[in-house]
Amino acid sequence: MNIIEKLTEIFKEFPGIGERQAKRFVYFLMSKNGEYSESLTALIKELKKDSLQCSECFRFFISSGKREKVCEICADKNSDSSSLLVVEKDSDLESVHKSRIYNGKYFILGGLVPIVEKNTKRKIRIEELLEKIKRNSKNLKEIILAFSLNLEGNHTDLYVRNQLKEISKEFNIKISSLGRGLSTGTELEYSDNDTLKNALKNRQ
Repeated sequence: MNIIEKLTEIFKEFPGIGERQAKRFVYFLMSKNGEYSESLTALIKELKKDSLQCSECFRFFISSGKREKVCEICADKNSDSSSLLVVEKDSDLESVHKSRIYNGKYFILGGLVPIVEKNTKRKIRIEELLEKIKRNSKNLKEIILAFSLNLEGNHTDLYVRNQLKEISKEFNIKISSLGRGLSTGTELEYSDNDTLKNALKNRQ
């Protein structure tokens, strides 16, 4: 396998990138000068060096230099601790947060549950979610499941609901899901502000 094929395989690991797009990335890099490649390499190294994962929501964020354990969103004292929005990935959290239509806490599940999967708990952070709920049970009133409206998203919603059934009853916590506003097949990270607003407003 030559260098073009090796890089193509690496780019294919990026979300939503297929063989053809991955190879276009490789040829694009080949067309740029050495300074561009060096700058890109330096930025990737800097990203890895300065990025941390929040101990509360599991979001990746850039450290301010203090090597803090929680991100600025979780550290915000003005956020509503009575609600917890559970999303699949970092980009979903970013989309909702930037829309400014939700002011509660977040939790990144780390993926969706495949319809045929035996080792589900290895795929997502369900144990970590349960621990977070226990830690915040005094203030927490509602858990909002915010997954993309596709087969895996619906399956994940059902799975998480089932896993949270006992703890939600124990602490009297409401579990809701995004309502109408998102069209079937919609990816949460690509939804506009009005769509997200309606989906949150009509949650059930």
